[in-house]
Order: sequence, then structure tokens, then C-alpha cells
Amino acid sequence: MTTARISVLGLLAGASLLYGCASDNGAPSALASGSAAAAMETASAPAPATVDNFMLADQTLMGHELYRLADAKAIVIITQANGCPISRSLAPAVRELKAKYEAQGVEFLMLNSALQDSREAIAKEAEEFDFGVPVLLDSNQLVGEQLGVTRTGEFYVIDPKTWKVAYRGPLDDRFDYGTQKAKATHTWAADAIDAVIAGRPALAAAKPSPGCLIDFPERARRAQHAQISYAKDVAPILEAKCVSCHQPGSIGPFSMTSYEMVKGFSPMIREVIRTDRMPPWNADPHVGKFEDDKSLTKAEIKTLVHWIEAGAPRGDGPDPLAIAKHEAPEWPLGTPDLILDVPAYTIPASGVVDYQRPHIVNPLKEGKWIKASTFKVDQRQAVHHFLTGYLKEIPDGPAVESKWGSSVGGYAVGSESVLWPTNVGTYLPPGGAIGIQAHYTPFGKEVTDKSKLGIYFYKDNEKPGLVMRGAVVIDNTIVIPPGEARHKEVAYLEFPKEALLYSAFPHAHYRGYASDLWLHYPDGKKELILSLPRYDFNWQRDYVFEKPIPVPAGSRLVAHYWYDNSKRNPANPDPTKEVYWGDQSWEEMFFTNVRYRWVDETASNPVNYDELMNQTRMLGMLDDDLDGKLQKAELKGQIGQRLAANFERIDQNANGAIDREELAAVQKMFAPRRRDSQTAQQPAPAKPSGGR
Repeated sequence: MTTARISVLGLLAGASLLYGCASDNGAPSALASGSAAAAMETASAPAPATVDNFMLADQTLMGHELYRLADAKAIVIITQANGCPISRSLAPAVRELKAKYEAQGVEFLMLNSALQDSREAIAKEAEEFDFGVPVLLDSNQLVGEQLGVTRTGEFYVIDPKTWKVAYRGPLDDRFDYGTQKAKATHTWAADAIDAVIAGRPALAAAKPSPGCLIDFPERARRAQHAQISYAKDVAPILEAKCVSCHQPGSIGPFSMTSYEMVKGFSPMIREVIRTDRMPPWNADPHVGKFEDDKSLTKAEIKTLVHWIEAGAPRGDGPDPLAIAKHEAPEWPLGTPDLILDVPAYTIPASGVVDYQRPHIVNPLKEGKWIKASTFKVDQRQAVHHFLTGYLKEIPDGPAVESKWGSSVGGYAVGSESVLWPTNVGTYLPPGGAIGIQAHYTPFGKEVTDKSKLGIYFYKDNEKPGLVMRGAVVIDNTIVIPPGEARHKEVAYLEFPKEALLYSAFPHAHYRGYASDLWLHYPDGKKELILSLPRYDFNWQRDYVFEKPIPVPAGSRLVAHYWYDNSKRNPANPDPTKEVYWGDQSWEEMFFTNVRYRWVDETASNPVNYDELMNQTRMLGMLDDDLDGKLQKAELKGQIGQRLAANFERIDQNANGAIDREELAAVQKMFAPRRRDSQTAQQPAPAKPSGGR
């Protein structure tokens, strides 16, 4: 063992003299960060026989799930770290390999497990050296640990039919410490790809990869993982982040009521953590800070996964989960001041249920200010969402959204309660009715839903001084081509006056893949404020910013959505169809509800700025290149087609585009149906004329 250590460290010393040990920005390089213990891992971190599923975001914050590549002919993962000269010198060869095999159905990914590399630094390195493939951010090192990664420049060739590692080793024999041959004598990685495509076993490389060592601190502590305390380390994490859903009476499919229950589900817990399905919090940790953050920290993730991989030992101490006797409260915010029955509806066992639009007669004899609301959903499997809006008059028929005023609350899967900040509220007048948009989905048996809406009011002497409003970054002109895996759409909302932004609620349907939200300032500065690398239709929520974000007058909120209409999307109803905006889940939506307040508005001094915002809503929907005017190529959907048919008449200055003044002149004719200015005051996601 001593001889092996000297041999490896001697190679490192030679490499450091030839290449240096610092990255371009002065931070320690991957080479310099390798400790003696890490160096020994070269011989002691074998690759696994098979690769478990995982989901990681890349340097652009686009999510990648390994098992969604099951139809690939082969998958190649290349390890990378910033500042490593061998990793950098491989860039042209990686591009060549991708160009040769991509058309044959081979997928290429890079993996960065270096603790010292930030997302921004990785993105800069990837752009500068033009790797040509996504670089996955393995900041928790769980994927690198499982693959047995020790160095940069390791090529893993994976057979997606079995998820076995068919090959692990260098690209070829051109690169070594301090040397580089002009031409390869042995092309091991390419040979392995050919073998996997042909269904043959791949030959092993004659030497290990010569890349820079990557430090994996937990490997040195692997023996200690069995000492992780269930009582002191694991159970507190579960109580803080998981039990609220996984307890009797709540939404979780099993209850974490004891060590035995957790132990029994521990393999599943590891899988949903590695694939980022649980906890159901899709906001990327590299962007923004949020209230009520449900995500696990890096330390919590490592503690849980390493404990499970050590066999989930019971250890000493009492069982906190068994002692606490958790049970979901009937109303999570306490008993409401007003409980309203949603009209009962019987959902058939199968088929399609159109949106239902019942109403509840408002029993209030005097107006109240709402500070919170909660839906108590009776049939969770059948109810997809509830939206609400105040109606001045009790409707004779359906409570159509075009007549709605302020929202009284809302529900979507994973988001049940709305709680306003202190001194902020929404006014509910006396009389009239509360309109409801209900989306029910059959799930195999006939059931009758009897949900309830609970509302919490400010006390009579607690009238809030500030008014919360809401609006939607929306594009109902989206067209998603058949078979396309990453179709991108964009829309924006302009703020005519200064505001404070409190939250954002992104929403798409089965083909929604990723979403983000940017703030474009009037001076040209751009700030990413929310990123969902993998949107999950099954879990939707309001992301409330830890501190309200100032929005200067003239700013734009710009949303992007990516849609996966390919056969790789397991939820895709039909990858052969062109998809348009629609209410039902097999259709699509582009919808980000935002909550804000106007800086100079108070409860006693209301303003009409929402109406000013509405005047530019159509422009924000259609202006895909964000230049403030509409070219003919940007006009799609029903609205766009109507504008295109009259393009020459609308384009009064004949400059080949419809500018905002020209659009404003015709907007009354072509404006989509929308609510009045009060419609925007919504504490939960809502739609002008559609559903969730």
C-alpha cells in the first residue's frame, strides 16, 4: 500500500510542475484540492455494476434525469472540474466524439463533482472551452460517490438497456501527465460506445484516466456513516421537512410514525431524494431565497442518503417519531372564521370532466378583510384545482371568470393555504357570491367531492393598511411541435409603476419540463429570481420570496417555459401531436401567477395601475424577441392570426412591425376576454378564462 501511495503522489507532483495548481480565477484547482486520502481513492473507488437514477441541473439550470434517456443507444458521462488542464484539453475531443455518435442515438453529459466550483464558474468554464455538452452540477457529490469518480477525464459508458457501466476509463491513450500524443493508438471510449451499440461487451482500458484528482471527503468518513444516529440526526430532519405530509390524515402515501416505517421505505426515500422528487420543492438552490423553504439542505441530503446506504441502522436512543404521535390537523391554520361548502360534485370513474363553475352565496352582511384562506379538499385524487373570484351578483348559471373580482383563495396539488404578510389583505365585500372554477380528474372509481373553503379575517380593529394584488405572465398563443424535447416559449409582464414582488407560482401541464422567471430592469440589467430546472406537474406551489423584490417602474417580469413533447416524457399523452393552449391537462399552459403590491397604494388610497398593466399584456404575450414590437413571424395563435390578417392596416408607419402605440389602437378590438382591474387581486393562481 505504501508503494502505491508514493506512485500516485509522484505522478501528481510531476503533473503539478508541468501544469500548475491554480485555476484561472485564482481559486484552488481540482488538482490542488486532492488530498493524500483522495489520491489513494484512485485504486479504492470502483465503479458500480449498475447506475441508479438521478436528477441534476446543468450549468444553465436545465434539469437532466438519467432514466429519461432509456431510449438512447448509449450514455456517456465525462467527469470534469474547473481549472484542470486535462479536463480542458479534452474539450475538442469530446465535441468530436459527440459529432460522431450523436446521430446514432448516443447521449453525452459531463459531471462536475468538485466542491470548490460554483454554478457561475462552471458555466463560464463551459462557455470558454466550448465543451458542447451539459455539465451536471453534482454539488452534493452523491452521483460522483455512486459512480466511484476519482478524477476528471473519466469516461463512463452506460448501457441504458441494463443501466450497467459498460466501460470506465480514459478517452484514449493520447493524454497523460505532462504529455499529449498527436494521434491515439487505442480509442477505448469510442470502442466501448461501438460495443454497447452493437450489444457486445466493452473491453477495459489498459490504464486509468490521467485527470486531476477530485476530493470526496465523505469517502474518508464512509466507515462513520453507520454511526449516524437515527434518533439525533435522522428523525429531526424528517420531522422538520417530511412529517407534515407523511402523517395520518395528510397527503403522503405512508406515515412516518416510527423507525420501522422509515426503515421499510428507506430505499424509496433514497431514490426520491436522488431524483429530486422529494421533498416537493422544485426551486433550484442556486437562485433566490424563499419563505417556508421545503427543500433539504446539502447536509440533510447527505445525512439521509449516507444513513440509508449504511443500512439505515436503528442505533441508540428513543424514537422521536413514535413518541410525538403526529397527526394532521383538520385545518392547518386553525379553525377558520368562515367555512364555506363547495357545492358537491360527483366525479365519474372515467372519461373527461369539463371545468365546473359553481358558486357559493356569500353569507357576509358586512365587508371583511381576508388575511388567509385554506381549502380542505375531500377527494385529493380527483381534485386538480380550485380557483375563486368574488361576484357582485349571484349568477343564474355558471360563475364565469370574466365577471370575477378579487380571489378568495385557491388550491392546486401541493399548495393548499394562502397566508398574507402582516398588514396586507384582500377585501371581501358583503353579499353577492364566490365563483369557483373546479377541475376534477377521474381516477378509476366514482366519488363525490365535498370540499370546504376556510377563510380567516382580520379583526374589526385590524384593518390592513396595504393591498395585495396579482397578475399573470401568460401566453395562450403557445404552439408546441410534435416530438420536440425542449421547446421554449417566452412572455413578459410590464410594470408601469413601482411595485414590490412577493411571490411567483409557475404552472404548466403534462409536457411542462422547466420554467424560470427573470426581472429585466429599465437600465438593461437582468436578474434571475426563480428557476425550476425540472417542473413537476404533480406538485405546484407559490414560491414566496424571503424578502419582497423591488420592481422599478418600467421593469419587465420575463418568464420562460420549456416543454417536453417527446416520447422520453413518461407523462406525455401523445408525442405525435402539435399542442396548443387548453384547459385540460393533455393540452398546455404558459402561466406564472405573481403577487405584488404597488408601492404608493394603501387600503384607503386605491390605484388603477393594474389597468395600465393590462394595456401591455398582449404585447408581452406575443413579443418573443423582447424588442417591444411585433414582427409578423411572432404572430401565432388566434390573437396573432387576427393581427396578421390585418397587419398592413395596423402597421401605420409601414416599418414592418406593430409597435406598442399601433397595438394599443386596435387592442380594444382584439383584446382577449379578461376580468376588470379588481381581477388581479388574487392570493392564489388564477386564469383570465382558463384553468389549471
